[in-house]
Amino acid sequence: RVQGQLFEALGSILPQARFVGEEGEKAEVNLSGWCFIVDPIDGTTNFIKDYRMSCVSVGLLLDGIPEIGVVYNPYLDEMFYARRGMGAYCNGERIHVSREPLEKGIVIFGTAPYHRDLAEKSFRMAWDYFGKALDIRRSGSAALDLCAIAAGRAERFFELILQPWDYAAGALLVEEAGGKITTVEGGPITYHKPCSILAGNMK
Repeated sequence: RVQGQLFEALGSILPQARFVGEEGEKAEVNLSGWCFIVDPIDGTTNFIKDYRMSCVSVGLLLDGIPEIGVVYNPYLDEMFYARRGMGAYCNGERIHVSREPLEKGIVIFGTAPYHRDLAEKSFRMAWDYFGKALDIRRSGSAALDLCAIAAGRAERFFELILQPWDYAAGALLVEEAGGKITTVEGGPITYHKPCSILAGNMK
């Protein structure tokens, strides 16, 4: 229902745009022209369990390049948004990634729960970061984790596989907040298919 409402509302704003949502076809995304990439509820299990770490995530791409990213956390009434070249904001206030080094920072990670074959590697990486950072966290919402990086609330985030709707908005927020986002291997992230994510201030 959330995705249907977003499709209708966003379609009225930019009717020529394609619309890719989590609750739909899982084919590769056609990135030509304008394209909304939407996660209607990121952190679905959290939502079901009333864990209160869920959000709505909307990314708008032009020819495969993110132009606008919006993430809304209804529990804290926080609206994160960014436009390419114009910075990142939360509820009207400019945000920036942390300037703290990793040893004084928090590392957030995701466990790729739909890919249990990656669990051991994920937890090995988390253990390694636990020895290098101040502490680690796991929230269950990659979009909100990327917002935490953009807002300087944590210093590093990683997950070994995510879908484009999990990070289409958050990736732009991190970049516009002065951070860096790549695959875990250090390459460019992809928006037409899943990839791993490593984001932070990289200090």
